[in-house]
Amino acid sequence: MAHRREHRRDAQPGTPFAEALDAFGERVRLVTPAQWDAPTPCADWSVRDLVNHLTAEQLWVPELLMGSTVADVGSRFDGDVLGTDPAATWTAAAEAARTAFEAPGATALTVHLSFGDVSGQYYLDQLTADAIVHTWDLAEGIRRRTRLPTGLVEFALGEYEGYGDLSGSGLFDPPVAVPDDAGPQTRMLALTGRRDRP
Repeated sequence: MAHRREHRRDAQPGTPFAEALDAFGERVRLVTPAQWDAPTPCADWSVRDLVNHLTAEQLWVPELLMGSTVADVGSRFDGDVLGTDPAATWTAAAEAARTAFEAPGATALTVHLSFGDVSGQYYLDQLTADAIVHTWDLAEGIRRRTRLPTGLVEFALGEYEGYGDLSGSGLFDPPVAVPDDAGPQTRMLALTGRRDRP
């Protein structure tokens, strides 16, 4: 994967990971019963699918930070992990992930991801950026269009600028062209194949 900026931040309260989890969680709690099946900017994902994806990502964190491999975890977090109370399930998973990264030395650990071994810091930064862009997706899905916090936007922009063209992964649409004077949120979203809204 292309070189990316090293943020060298832990997961203590007030840092990007904690703030990103809080921002996503705020929007999860705004989802009405009728909105769980609503579409999102993520192709083929409903609001529930999107929240399920982020929740499952957090469920992986304690396992991977303890040294488990993808094969060790297997299919445990496949499918619908949200159950009958998606907001409560998200909150518990996010808190467990936050706690795992707050352990001393967590960012220096070696984490076994599907594409290879990375540092805990790399894993933390990747999760943070993913939560930030999906917070925007969720806000769009529930018609709560929002400007994301400036610090989170700048963090994600730094991450995605370092990755290069993300569409090669098959997980993102091709980058969207934006004006030279586009703001940070518009540029961050464009790098992930999303069009910001006025």
